[in-house]
Amino acid sequence: MPKNKGKGGKNRKRGKNEADDEKRELVFKEDGQEYAQVLRMLGNGRCEAMCIDGTKRLCHIRGKMHKKVWIAAGDIILVGLRDYQDDKADVILKYMPDEARLLKAYGELPDNTRLNEGIGGGLDEEEDGDAADYIDFEDEDIDKI
Repeated sequence: MPKNKGKGGKNRKRGKNEADDEKRELVFKEDGQEYAQVLRMLGNGRCEAMCIDGTKRLCHIRGKMHKKVWIAAGDIILVGLRDYQDDKADVILKYMPDEARLLKAYGELPDNTRLNEGIGGGLDEEEDGDAADYIDFEDEDIDKI
């Protein structure tokens, strides 16, 4: 068998888990940029996103973020709009869940934007509506079946 002469494999490409995004400065949109929420991932470094201005755009994940920043459906992202193609955009930045909550608090995102904060994130808001979802069966109901 030949000797390995490379510098490492898959784990080296992944690198260390550097927590550089732990406390970063909140980036607001500039002209030529727009906030968007990912509708679905399409593969090949692309996703479909609904921008805050109401336009559904095909977004391309830039190479600096590709395989380093994982984007999923429901994430809030910052996209750069193209001058020559209105239906396409480029993903510039992915906002962490706490940053997305801050953007909503500052009024950058509209109130009807549903933030995806992981598993069970949306259930915390509806504490009083739990009784309507719970169905209580009596023993008599089971006997009739």
